[in-house]
Amino acid sequence: MFAITGITGQVGGEVARNLLAARQTVRGVVRDIGNCKAWAERGCELVAADINDAAALTTAFQGVDGVFVLVPPNFDPSPDFQEARKIAATLSRALDAARPGRVVYLSTIGAQATRSNLLSQHTIIEQALGNLSVPITFMRPAWFMENSSWDVAPAKNGVIQSFLQPVDKPVPMVATADIGCLAAELLQETWNGHRVVEIEGPHRVTPKEIAASFASLLGRPVRVEPVPRETWESLFKSQGMKNPEPRIQMLDGFNEGWIEFEGKNVGSRKGKVALQTALRTLIERESGMRALSTTT
Repeated sequence: MFAITGITGQVGGEVARNLLAARQTVRGVVRDIGNCKAWAERGCELVAADINDAAALTTAFQGVDGVFVLVPPNFDPSPDFQEARKIAATLSRALDAARPGRVVYLSTIGAQATRSNLLSQHTIIEQALGNLSVPITFMRPAWFMENSSWDVAPAKNGVIQSFLQPVDKPVPMVATADIGCLAAELLQETWNGHRVVEIEGPHRVTPKEIAASFASLLGRPVRVEPVPRETWESLFKSQGMKNPEPRIQMLDGFNEGWIEFEGKNVGSRKGKVALQTALRTLIERESGMRALSTTT
């Protein structure tokens, strides 16, 4: 049996579906069992546990061959990343007590970076889990292609904006389907100690290519405009962020090249899902949600 946190989300759901397809049993670790009827109907065992509840997580992680750990994203952390430090301590206690057969922790590209940024939250958690004797794979995916979900509506109006700059600079990106597929494979492997596995898509993607792909799929011209760097702080604060600096530093890291895989693009595993395939799914999903909203 494999315990999956974040099973109701895109990546966790993909991990669970791949494991079920491989005829493995799955335990979904969820905050609210009542909202997970669909997974119960698929044959998953459901256990209630919050990411900050060490006792509940220990129970959820006990007696399983492997655990997939996905922590909820925090785009507006405190300056000292106290939220990540709390999660790191809680996960460490739970995994050390439960002693699952192995762990796959969903980290991020650039977790090894020494310069503080939004992704440092995963650096903190990796360092804490690194003290455990349980076999752990730190899985470091690239920028999610699904981040372009915010671009679907603007693309239909002909213009998308990009914080990734310059707009002709290739960026490592990956689809959540590829992440989930690889995570399920890793959980079913056997290894000793700790290791890092990095994954990106078939090729690196420029913001210009994202615009061109939207244009092809939508059948209309779409251009990309860079968001001026000097406007980021005021823009993010206007959106409700209290501490935008880590997010700004992360974007700088991608743009300046110091957020990268340890092995560059040579050492990373390559997924199969092309950018256009991921964008097509986003467009179809947005259209489906819009159609649903007009009938309810």
